[in-house]
Amino acid sequence: MRAIFILFIILGSCTNHKQRTEKLETSPELNSVVSNNGSLSVKGTKIVNAKGNVVSFAGNSLFWSNDYYKGNSFYNKNVIKWLKEDWQSSIIRIPLTADPDIHDSYIFDQRTNEEKLTTVIDAALDLGLYVIIDWHSHKAEINEGEAIAFFEKMAKKYGKYPNVIYEIYNEPLKVSWDDIIKPYAEKVIAAIRKIDSDNIIVVGTPKWSQEVDMVAENPIKGYDNIVYTLHFYAGSHHDWLMNKAKKALDNGIALMVTEWGTVNADGSGDVDVESTRKWMNFLKDNHITHCNWSINNKEEGASALNPGASIKGNWTDEDLTESGKLAKSYIKKWGN
Repeated sequence: MRAIFILFIILGSCTNHKQRTEKLETSPELNSVVSNNGSLSVKGTKIVNAKGNVVSFAGNSLFWSNDYYKGNSFYNKNVIKWLKEDWQSSIIRIPLTADPDIHDSYIFDQRTNEEKLTTVIDAALDLGLYVIIDWHSHKAEINEGEAIAFFEKMAKKYGKYPNVIYEIYNEPLKVSWDDIIKPYAEKVIAAIRKIDSDNIIVVGTPKWSQEVDMVAENPIKGYDNIVYTLHFYAGSHHDWLMNKAKKALDNGIALMVTEWGTVNADGSGDVDVESTRKWMNFLKDNHITHCNWSINNKEEGASALNPGASIKGNWTDEDLTESGKLAKSYIKKWGN
């Protein structure tokens, strides 16, 4: 009898371990995008769900998390719930301000920025959405140690959830992939993988996350579930950038558009409807997940909201900018 009891304990322990490694902890929200798709992984150039089906998700990027820019007023559960229900967003990106040149970034004010970040992560977990934890920096290699410590902390706290995606470098500048970005990425990835063996990790690419074709010639090896960042703004980026993305896919790497806009790259200008349409068709045809920049009411073309729009959601069409209306129309009909 004692032997049977011991065998039961051993089998129970093995089952629990299997549950942890397969990330079977699902969202408390029933019939959500995460409960329906589970853990994501990379197969070739595509992202697949727990059943092995190719998927892509559409959603929103919030604005920088630091107090100075004011966009972090939208870092609350009401906004995330509204985006899920009204926009039918399935993924939310949280840009943790981590630039060393910004006086109230995470580098100098960890508490405020992390509190904002975790509020949104917890909301996404409760609502059953995928969530991107974005180290939002243009010079991440300068603060490599801080980035490693941050992602170790996030992996320990959230790595057990299938909702979580790590974006370890927002937009590198005109720096070398081989000599700077790739070595940085390999160190951060290694730190995450010691704690979280399988959640997707997104790696920034040179020149504001545009040179994906160059990266495809020398991708990171030795780790699974790695994708690479492509950013575009429809008013500035046309066929030449789409051709780079096509070449990267042809060479076998997976892409994620963690940030895109309907206007110019500097956030200004009119909405480019035709270029946006071409990009959305390209993303749909290639099953590429994307997040629109950004949920904020700052007075600029890339903002989804007009000045004065509520920081609690419940927006009418009058609250949305032309960019917000167009982005919403694509996100709402994306489906899986």
